[in-house]
Formats: sequence, structure tokens, C-alpha cells
Amino acid sequence: MRVLTGIQPSGKLHLGNYFGAMKPALALQEENEVFLFIANYHAQTTVKDAEKLREYTREVALDFLACGLDPAKTAFYRQSDVPEVHELAWLLSVVCPMGLLERAHSYKDKTARGIDANHALFAYPVLMAADILCVNADSVPVGRDQKQHLEIARDLAGKFNRQAGEDVFTLPDPMIRDAVAIVPGVDGQKMSKSYGNTIDIFGPPKQVRKTIMKVVTDSAALEDKKDPDTCNVFALYKLFADDEEQHALAARYREGGMGYGEAKKALADKVEAFFAPYREKRAELERDPDQVEAVLLDGAARARKAIEPVLSAARKAVGLE
Repeated sequence: MRVLTGIQPSGKLHLGNYFGAMKPALALQEENEVFLFIANYHAQTTVKDAEKLREYTREVALDFLACGLDPAKTAFYRQSDVPEVHELAWLLSVVCPMGLLERAHSYKDKTARGIDANHALFAYPVLMAADILCVNADSVPVGRDQKQHLEIARDLAGKFNRQAGEDVFTLPDPMIRDAVAIVPGVDGQKMSKSYGNTIDIFGPPKQVRKTIMKVVTDSAALEDKKDPDTCNVFALYKLFADDEEQHALAARYREGGMGYGEAKKALADKVEAFFAPYREKRAELERDPDQVEAVLLDGAARARKAIEPVLSAARKAVGLE
């Protein structure tokens, strides 16, 4: 099965990114043909500083490769290295009704948070549809909050196919990630750069530990019994601990006599140990930027090869060839 997924380079990757997007994406490469792109064009709707965009794009590449992305199994590329996507976005925009974009939840949510209401933000779903349809992906991993964008891609593909009188595009199916746990941020909300509540996966170890010590808990005293099932610290700890370790810490919670500071230290130890080998691999990659660049360019070449027949068929369908 051909699967496409992408990630925006809009800041340093955090635990929510790892468990919500990175880990599932890495698992896909074992049994599927995977296209994974760094969505640096999409990121321009929020990242306005050119140097920051370059930095974040580079860091996403390092992070994925350090955490186990295999370039032999996954076509890993920058969106900006595949210009054909933009031509396809234009062809899709010609068949895209305004009302379809006006109903997009993401646009409404982002403008409500104060992000500039520009054309790029409004037409974001069309470019996303081009990202997906250009390689004729069979499936796209999405959370339920992103499902609408995939539905838009399917709508545009279906409308284009009907006008062309042939199946130029494959209608992709959603791969809903219901099994992915919601990763709480330091304030208890879903971990997100938008909320400023993240724990970076490759931040300086001392800084990561300091951030973990800020995770919000209730006001129970040290001697009080505590409920692990309602605790943000324990929710994060479960992501790293095995069943025996989880049961042991849960028992300490329920017995009383343990402060949240002790639980936070246990969590910090787990996070540091888990990412230690990835941190070492990342340091190696940082010392060899040419290797990282070669991986991205090779991935782009593979993506463009897959796109070529799709775009050619689309151009012929509308009279450009």
C-alpha cells in the first residue's frame, strides 16, 4: 500500500510530535511504500522568519533520521524540492468550489487564534490535496481533527476525475490514528507548539528535565493518596514505561507518601534514557550535513518519478499536453 504523510517544520519537535506523528510514521515503513515530506511550504503560513524556516526544516530531517527513518524504505523529502506539487495545486484549484474552503475548520480555527487570514492559509487544503494526490497515495494517516482535509482531497480528486472522464487520481482512504494517545503538555492541555506547553525531544537534557518539573498537577500533599489516572505526569510516564513499571508507580500514587516531584524525576529519567541513543545518532548526523542533504534530494527524486505520470495525465486531461 502506498502511504503519504507529512510534518510541518514549525518549531522544535516535542513528545506530542513523536508519539502522535513520528512513531506511527516510522512504523508504517516496515510494511508499506511510504512517502514522507517536510511541509516547508505549509509552514510558511505560521513561520515568517526565513532563517527559522531553514533551521526548523533541517532539524525535522535530523530528528526523523535520528529516530529511525530508513531512507531505503521511505522516500523522505522537502516539499520545496518537488515543484510539480504546485502545478498540480493549480489544476485542483480550478475545480475547487469556494464554499468547500470556506467550510474548512482549520482556517476558522487558525484565524480565530490570530493567524493572518491570507490566501495561503485559505487555500491550504488545496495544496495539501496536491501533496496527497500527486503520488496517488492509497492511504493517509490522519487524526480525527485532520480528517476534513483528506475529505477535501477526495472531493477534489473525484470532481477532477469526473470532468476528465477518467480516473486520473486515486481517492485516498484515511488511516485514522485512534490508537494514538493524547499527549498532555506541561499545562495539561494537548501538547502543542500553539499552546507553548511542549517538552522538546532533543532539547538540552537539563532544560528538558527542568520543563518536566513544571508539569501541572493537583494540590495534593505529599502524604495524600493520589489518582494516577487523572495525573498528567503519570500519563506521560505511561508512554515510556512497561506494564510492571506502570503498576509499581501507580501503586505508589495510591498508597500516599510520595510527592509529585518524585514522579516527575522518574519521568525525566525515562525520557532521558529513551532518547539517549537517538540523541547520539542525531549528533553524528549533525556532523555530516552532506549525508542528510543527499537523503532529502534522493527522496525528492523518487517522489518526482512517482509524480511524473500522475501530473502528465492531469495535464492531458485539461488540455495542457
